[in-house]
Amino acid sequence: MKTFNLLLFLFFTLLAGTAAAQQQSRVTGDWSGALRVMGTELPLVFHISPAPDGTLTATMDSPKQGAKGIPVQEVKLAQDSLYIDMKAIGGAYAGKITGPETIDGQWKQGGQSFPMQLKKGATEETKKPQEPTKPYPYQETEVTVENKTASNTLAGTLTTPQGKGPHPAVVLFTGSGAQDRDQTILGHKPFLLLADYLTRQGFAVLRLDDRGVGKSGGTFATATTEDFASDAEAAFNFLKNHPSINKKKIGLLGHSEGALVAAKVAARHPDAAFVALLAGNAVPGTELLVAQNKALLQNAGVPQAQLQKYLALREAQFKVAATEADMTKAAEKIRQLEQQAKAGMTEQEQQQLGLTDQAAQTLVAQLSSPWMRYYLAYDPAPTLRQLKMPVLALNGSKDLQVPAQRNLSATEKALKAAGNRKYTIKELPNLNHLFQTAETGSPAEYGQLEETVAPIALETIANWMKEVVK
Repeated sequence: MKTFNLLLFLFFTLLAGTAAAQQQSRVTGDWSGALRVMGTELPLVFHISPAPDGTLTATMDSPKQGAKGIPVQEVKLAQDSLYIDMKAIGGAYAGKITGPETIDGQWKQGGQSFPMQLKKGATEETKKPQEPTKPYPYQETEVTVENKTASNTLAGTLTTPQGKGPHPAVVLFTGSGAQDRDQTILGHKPFLLLADYLTRQGFAVLRLDDRGVGKSGGTFATATTEDFASDAEAAFNFLKNHPSINKKKIGLLGHSEGALVAAKVAARHPDAAFVALLAGNAVPGTELLVAQNKALLQNAGVPQAQLQKYLALREAQFKVAATEADMTKAAEKIRQLEQQAKAGMTEQEQQQLGLTDQAAQTLVAQLSSPWMRYYLAYDPAPTLRQLKMPVLALNGSKDLQVPAQRNLSATEKALKAAGNRKYTIKELPNLNHLFQTAETGSPAEYGQLEETVAPIALETIANWMKEVVK
């Protein structure tokens, strides 16, 4: 009898295990969806698989951000309900299985909730036909650059044209955020393409991982634009001492925040052969970020009345972050401004503008960072007024992050004040912040476009550089 009971127990245990496995099989595999927030679309892919202990595990990819294998802390399946918890990024997904290949649910992050349907299968990555492939018709060398001032070592790639040299050269400086040497963003590698293009045109090109990123040493989290300029000076001096480089023909090229860095280095090194400022701002950081918010929200269709309330709030908060030396006092003032603004809005307006308590905490943290406080307070104009060498300033007409007209006119005004007659300023039609041919200029398009950098931008940069070093 005991043997029979034991067999019966094992049978039902096996049956239960089989049922659980069948239930789990409904969600195992790849599931893809897209977040749509204020005109921006961000695809996400979950890879769900069974673990040896009978539970579920998962990772997440964000293809347009070039992020793969992001760890998922917990996956739960209860009847038709799936729950995915990602504590590492403060996000979670809760959905209900609505068919063999569909899950309808909500993505929650930063105190906000967004509808997102998952479909079985992974999304196809947008092709990048411009991305160069090996073998290259030039030499590519892994290098390290010592920044003795900051006591860190930067890692990068130096590409040199065929032939003995010495070659004219350029250093590339990345935009804001933790960037690798290729400035990888949303699946694109614009600095890989730019380095390849310029090297084929006869220039040696040095590009580096930001400090604390990739193979570079140092700490990124506490670094400011001034710290990145220190790293950039080390890169400039590295090229000046390189045997294959023409010391009198070394230029500086920066994109977005990298343009600020390039200008800083050029102001300290008048022997720089040229400076190329790509989508660089020429107005104070507080003014730029208000203009950026305005352009992005207008593009997303936010009603004018709500937009003005939002911009007034953010401008006041930006100014506090830029001017209040005491970080604790600054944080408190920023919170007070948020509460005062919300008191004059309906709950619906607050929701539409994303003004939740959790979002406010995130904002305070962002505005308290050393980088942001420096960036908001920094006015590029005095540095631009020191530049006497040839300067190229380019912006795309559909750039919503650094609006072209305001910043190009400010750049020209500063260069004129410097008595500089060697500058070229161009607004390239229909190009966005990354110099891609765009429909709207929204960041939502960056990863959707196959084009990494428009040919007209590449040609404009290369032809100008060849002219100034000949």
